[in-house]
Amino acid sequence: MDEKLKQKFISIRRDLHQIPEKGFEEYKTQKYLMNYLQELPAERLEIKVWKTGIFVKVKGLKPNKTFGYRADMDGLPMQELTELPFSSQHDGMMHACGHDFHMAIGLGVLTALVFNPIQDDVIFLFQPAEEGPGGAKPMIESDIFAQWRPDEIVALHIAPEYPVGTIATKPGLLFANTSELFIDLKGKGGHAAYPHHANDMVVAASQLVSQFQTVISRNIDPLDSAVITIGKITGGFVQNVIAEEARLEGTIRTLSEESMGRVKQRIEAIVKGIEAGFECKAAIDYGSMYHQVYNHELLTQEFMNFANGHVEVIECKAAMTGEDFGYMVKEVPGFMFWLGVNSPYGLHHQKLNPNEEAIEVAISLLTSYFSFKSQSS
Repeated sequence: MDEKLKQKFISIRRDLHQIPEKGFEEYKTQKYLMNYLQELPAERLEIKVWKTGIFVKVKGLKPNKTFGYRADMDGLPMQELTELPFSSQHDGMMHACGHDFHMAIGLGVLTALVFNPIQDDVIFLFQPAEEGPGGAKPMIESDIFAQWRPDEIVALHIAPEYPVGTIATKPGLLFANTSELFIDLKGKGGHAAYPHHANDMVVAASQLVSQFQTVISRNIDPLDSAVITIGKITGGFVQNVIAEEARLEGTIRTLSEESMGRVKQRIEAIVKGIEAGFECKAAIDYGSMYHQVYNHELLTQEFMNFANGHVEVIECKAAMTGEDFGYMVKEVPGFMFWLGVNSPYGLHHQKLNPNEEAIEVAISLLTSYFSFKSQSS
């Protein structure tokens, strides 16, 4: 890729970085992508809008198979602190998970295939709402996906911990099963001086957090892995009033579907115990749930072998990261890989600043890979 073309997709990434939006609210992002796509030769493309996402087919010369690339679009509800000249223009929103990279790379590969067509079709899925409430599942349930269903599919995710020029993946389980967790407790408030006349939901919430620790240590096979994290607790209004209500917000992550079921079963039993013990009412909401990302064994190994001639390839361990791309590889053979971007700050950090040199690495790798696959089909 020449320097001018490389800078073009870096510039696109910076444009997208400035307009992060919530899931299913990616209106500016969708418009930006559509404006770019409409400048490309129309005879090579078919474009279909789906909610705030986009399906794009790059037509092959003599298609025998269809390959797919998924790029997620949404940002995160957090304030950017990078002080970059192209920082987020949307207060309280940031591309802190690299979706701006994923889209810019997708456009780069798409453009390369438009001007240097391969034999087969390639479908690009610009998917909304990966961070929540989850866009992959409804996207693959759409009529458009049924019409353009790929034979194989691939996605990537930036990895701050790996250097530029490196990718990491593995056959089999890559990312965990995940579920959000919201618990609302309602008791009886009262004056701090008369605790015997109230049911304190701050104490009840504290008991819940403590008891949840036993679920992982005593109810999950130690050779398996699971995590319950309560990241936020709210309750009460002022220091001298006993809280009538409390809310816990967290996440569950497991490396097997069976363990996810077992964790939820134990959570529900413990919450019932809290209801009885504190004479209160409780409601559980599991929010968004993501299926594990299970990389197709043969396709992943084939890709790793191919990529080894282009970049440094690391066989990594499975991670407790959640990704709704899992729903796609549950339906279509495929895989995901980590793309090294060498940032001192990790994913979902307010100062995440990935190295933009990785954009060219990914575009070149995926363009070559789709060409290789088309020649082999």
